[in-house]
Parts: sequence; C-alpha cells; structure tokens
Amino acid sequence: MAGSNSSNNNSNQLLVPQANQALDQLKYEAAQQLGIQFSQDGYHGHLLTREAGQIGGNITRQLVQIAEQQLAGQSR
Repeated sequence: MAGSNSSNNNSNQLLVPQANQALDQLKYEAAQQLGIQFSQDGYHGHLLTREAGQIGGNITRQLVQIAEQQLAGQSR
C-alpha cells in the first residue's frame, strides 16, 4: 500500500516503555487466574486463540479498573 510504513504504524509500541515489566506481570497474573500455563522459555505459540483472548480481556478489565480508580481519586 502506498504511504504505509509499518515501522511508524506499529500499534504494539508502548507509549511508556517503562511500563513493559508491569504489563508482563499483568499478563502472567491474568494467565494464572485463568488457569492457563505459560512455558518457561517465553514461547507462547502453543496458546489457543481463545486462551490468548481470555488473557487479553482480563488484562483490559484490570487496566480499566486501575484507570477508574485513578480517575475517582483525582475527582475528590
């Protein structure tokens, strides 16, 4: 496609790179809560699409909850 540059349009780049460790921790906690096992070598290609979606949904719920708590604290 004309004008498409994947290096500038990577939606996986973190806006705050320092948050990477915290997001990884959320990922492992979400998987553990759902009973989904990650391999120790860091390869997650064995996960089913459904499992990956469950983990992502759980992380999204947690991030929304954190944001709501922070916004509620700011409005007081």
